[in-house]
Amino acid sequence: MKVAILAGGLGTRLAEETGVKPKPMVKIAGKPILWHIMMHYSYYGFRNFAIALGYKGEVIKKYMVDYCSLNSTLTVDFPTGEVTMKGGRIPPWKVDLVDTEVHTQTGGRLKRLTPYLDNETFMLTYGDGVSDINLSELLAFHRSHGKLATLTVVHPPARFGYLELDGEYVKEFSEKPQTREGWINGGFFVLEPAVLDYIDGDDTQWEKEPLERLAKDGQLMAYQHTSFWQCMDTLRDKRFLEALWQSGDIPWKVWEEQNAFITDRSQGLHWDNSDPYAVGRGA
Repeated sequence: MKVAILAGGLGTRLAEETGVKPKPMVKIAGKPILWHIMMHYSYYGFRNFAIALGYKGEVIKKYMVDYCSLNSTLTVDFPTGEVTMKGGRIPPWKVDLVDTEVHTQTGGRLKRLTPYLDNETFMLTYGDGVSDINLSELLAFHRSHGKLATLTVVHPPARFGYLELDGEYVKEFSEKPQTREGWINGGFFVLEPAVLDYIDGDDTQWEKEPLERLAKDGQLMAYQHTSFWQCMDTLRDKRFLEALWQSGDIPWKVWEEQNAFITDRSQGLHWDNSDPYAVGRGA
């Protein structure tokens, strides 16, 4: 199953970082947030990606092209120019990097990925948010209802601390809670190919007409995720995610390092995919 990732926006609210790189390449713990998202999908067995590029897409291309060589032992035969990679820590991914133009809207970017989605059920998310969502359960939910689209809904994190008062006494204080009311679009979609017919062209925003029409047609279902979810819209968000990583409390890091990479290219990683809902088990 393909995973489509929208990675072409300008990231204007994170201008401190995005002047020289696209937002999905802003780093958390030394790795782009895009890498964290792909590692999450990979853990659940989804390792075939189609990434919609736009603003500074060449930075993502270069990162992906260089990744294997920079994380491997290299043997360079100078007379022939042959480079052989050995060992290293390589994730078992196949990635389509698709230019979708800088000013294309989110729906248009998804529409341009059509040739790479194999006319099958596919997943879709944004290149700037992490979560501890169980993707196997999300897929099972989608298959259970038979509609065209599943949208993961989340309670947004409160921007400021939450206080519950009893008169003048502070009864409860939470610095980084999820808000207790209301749901928002958290990304992490599962979609059928027919949803692409709801997108008119490059100027279509996925979050407007297509989702509105799918809802009106009774074809949009909500998967309610009540655990960790965090987007990275601002420098404050980046620092929050960095602080979680440094603390060792990393809700979105579901993978284990020893099982997440191919270290011997002659054998690869031995994943147990006999049960489509029991994915992500390491060797």
